[in-house]
Amino acid sequence: MKVPSILALSVLAAALGTTAAVPAWAQAAPAAAAAAACPALLQHSFPRLQDEKPQNLCQYAGKVLLVVNTASKCGFTPQYEGLEALNARYGPQGLVVLGFPSGDFGGQELKDSKEIADFCFNTYGVKFPMFAKSSVKGSAANPLYVQLIQATGKTPGWNFHKYLIGRDGKPLGSYGSNVTPTAPTLVAEIEKALAAK
Repeated sequence: MKVPSILALSVLAAALGTTAAVPAWAQAAPAAAAAAACPALLQHSFPRLQDEKPQNLCQYAGKVLLVVNTASKCGFTPQYEGLEALNARYGPQGLVVLGFPSGDFGGQELKDSKEIADFCFNTYGVKFPMFAKSSVKGSAANPLYVQLIQATGKTPGWNFHKYLIGRDGKPLGSYGSNVTPTAPTLVAEIEKALAAK
């Protein structure tokens, strides 16, 4: 007797409007496949800045990511404008800028999530994903930054440090605060990462 495929069982279940015809092992398979498709670096959830609802980074699997630790009261804060421009320009090609507000450097981040969100949007029109304030260095660093530091050997030295991550979820580079979002070297690396399939 031929065993029906997961796809055939799923189609049958959809036609019947039920999952009862699909064995438990077949129902679990898509979830397991999705987890396998998400690189280890992205298997983290963080609260979103504006409403603190948890967001799983696996939703960005297959994208090129520019991860940046931000602060509202820093000399580098005007880089928000360049980051938003990068996100808008290259977003359709698969780039996503991810902002992680942090008060690790000089206590230059606002205390309240709503204040940070309002500042980012009202002052710089930030639309790229931002997460709740967290630490990005030392023993209190959030788990994404722990992995980025381990993988690159580079710890953020100040606000607006940038990590570039390829579509495969592997770090491609680390850029200090002085490297602006429009720096030719960074833009060239982003374009190269976007071209890789």
